[in-house]
Amino acid sequence: MHLLALIDIPSDRVPYAQCYGGHQFGTWAGQLGDGRAITLGEILNSKLERWELQLKGAGKTPYSRFADGLAVLRSSIREFLCSEAMHFLGIPTTRALCLVTTGKFVTRDMFYDGNPKEEPGAIVCRVAQSFLRFGSFQIHASRGEEDLSIVRALADYAIKYHFPHIQNISKSESLSFSTGDDDQSLVDLTSNKYAAWIVEIAERTASLVARWQGVGFTHGVLNTDNMSILGLTIDYGPFGFLDAFDPSYTPNTTDLPGRRYCFANQPDIGLWNIAQFASTLMAAHLISDKEANYAMERYGTKFMDDYQAIMSQKLGLQKYNKQLVNKLLNNLSVDKVDYTNFFRSLSNIKADPGISEDDLLVPLKAVLLDIGKERKEAWASWVQSYIQELVASGISDEERKAAMDSVNPKYVLRNYLCQSAIDAAELGDFGEVRRLLKVMERPYDEQPGMEKYARLPPAWAYRPGVCMLSCSS
Repeated sequence: MHLLALIDIPSDRVPYAQCYGGHQFGTWAGQLGDGRAITLGEILNSKLERWELQLKGAGKTPYSRFADGLAVLRSSIREFLCSEAMHFLGIPTTRALCLVTTGKFVTRDMFYDGNPKEEPGAIVCRVAQSFLRFGSFQIHASRGEEDLSIVRALADYAIKYHFPHIQNISKSESLSFSTGDDDQSLVDLTSNKYAAWIVEIAERTASLVARWQGVGFTHGVLNTDNMSILGLTIDYGPFGFLDAFDPSYTPNTTDLPGRRYCFANQPDIGLWNIAQFASTLMAAHLISDKEANYAMERYGTKFMDDYQAIMSQKLGLQKYNKQLVNKLLNNLSVDKVDYTNFFRSLSNIKADPGISEDDLLVPLKAVLLDIGKERKEAWASWVQSYIQELVASGISDEERKAAMDSVNPKYVLRNYLCQSAIDAAELGDFGEVRRLLKVMERPYDEQPGMEKYARLPPAWAYRPGVCMLSCSS
């Protein structure tokens, strides 16, 4: 932050806030924009990569509406820690460069229940190669013909600086795909850079969501204004990692009535958001409906390819077994088994078809808690099927365990861990924030002495404001 303080911004250049719109909970919300984020500018690093520096919580912008543009320490720590935790999990994300307290208090009504309170203020400096969102294009298409040229100009800018390989696509690359049985159904991505562009955005988005599902991450607010054109995880609000496996889990109190953004719905919501983005490009006459449909088709194909590959890796299998995976997810849901700890423990199972029935569940005893005889039988049946798959794969137990432990994290940023760090920081002790960050930088390593960070949530973790938060948190 000292370096940022020394940056001398030339007088002819000014920081800016971005204008965008978006569909929020499935409904067009009109103009939104960066209400508490200010872009300082872009820099080129030594690799000539373009990075945008943005302050979140630094004060009012033209799009703050009736708010103050500030951020509280609580939400700032969550964004700071989770963006870094996601990066070290190997998931595309915006990054957090630093976090500072402002020395001032900010009034917030966390639960919208008429009981506001003062909280410490903070600012996060976050970075990404671009903070352009689906909503950055939607807002201009929504304004009619006079603004459609802006959609094209913005798309040209994005392709030039962030998708240069698309700018240079040539006819010789033969990127033509059939979407039906006749010649009229061909989609030629070399003849329309915007079609190639949305296909890549669709595939990046699908790959991102597949990775979320793999680690049990629920974003919580998948509005179109929170969707990055680069396929990054962006805008950390009421996020949550699965503890007990629950497909209907949502960490967002605002989402509770319909659970639109729950864990299980994320793949479908990703596709819905791509459809809205495609409609924007069609409105600007950049792509045809055939090209839009192809982009959505590619989303579905890419998601399933990546998801199946991820789940196969998590199970230590060479190929995807749909029946085995579906039965496993059902068992996890019925018995509310911890998602992260289960997959970490799974690598302890040996490919031994001669193991006695009494010993089948021994490697999983730490994660299969409080289950009765009937459920033990269900799990034993699944483990027997799983061992058969392991034997067929022909991979040694040692090699498979190493491979599984490299994709099944021991440590994820559970909400209660965040809250413990926040509670200490609000009293002036940032030691736990630093320790937690250090643990999350090596999520796949055992890290002897850090085992407490892999524990199940304590009872207090299920109180409002810890396991679930509001959109503004």
